[in-house]
Amino acid sequence: MKIGKNCKISDKISVYGGDNIEIGDNTRIDDFCILSGGSGIQIGSHVHLAPYCSLFGGSGIIFEDFVEIAAYNYFTSESDDFYGHSLVGPTIPRQFKPEGYKQGQIILRKHVLMGARCVVFPGVEIGEGVSVGACSLVNKDLRPWTIYAGIPVRPLGNRSKDMLKLEETFLQWYSQKK
Repeated sequence: MKIGKNCKISDKISVYGGDNIEIGDNTRIDDFCILSGGSGIQIGSHVHLAPYCSLFGGSGIIFEDFVEIAAYNYFTSESDDFYGHSLVGPTIPRQFKPEGYKQGQIILRKHVLMGARCVVFPGVEIGEGVSVGACSLVNKDLRPWTIYAGIPVRPLGNRSKDMLKLEETFLQWYSQKK
């Protein structure tokens, strides 16, 4: 695992495939999170994963900078066949999962905020500045600077971009602080 500067990572997390995991600077990962590297997990700088978050990176997961993930979120970049056409599970090689096997990289752009207990499916890109309400099911790409919630998610309104000015000021302050 490659870990940046000033990170706070609980000793109570579980890591699988750590060689495929990169974490940026000033990131915090709380108790009982699961990071399963798969083909790669990249977590940017100034990111927070609250307790009990699970990242299954079989097909890759990218969290850009300033992402906030509330407790009990679940990200899976691969999903087994539930119809019985394929063998299932992490111990089965892909060649034995020919049908119904869904895979795709998950990307969360800068300033994404995820409420508690959300589920994100394979192949989803969550645009910059998106806010997702608690207990939502994200099964499609989400437009930037929009607020979403529901099962499945639906747009509720627009999110302010005021934080972009604060980001600039914060990064100047942070670089002087180092």
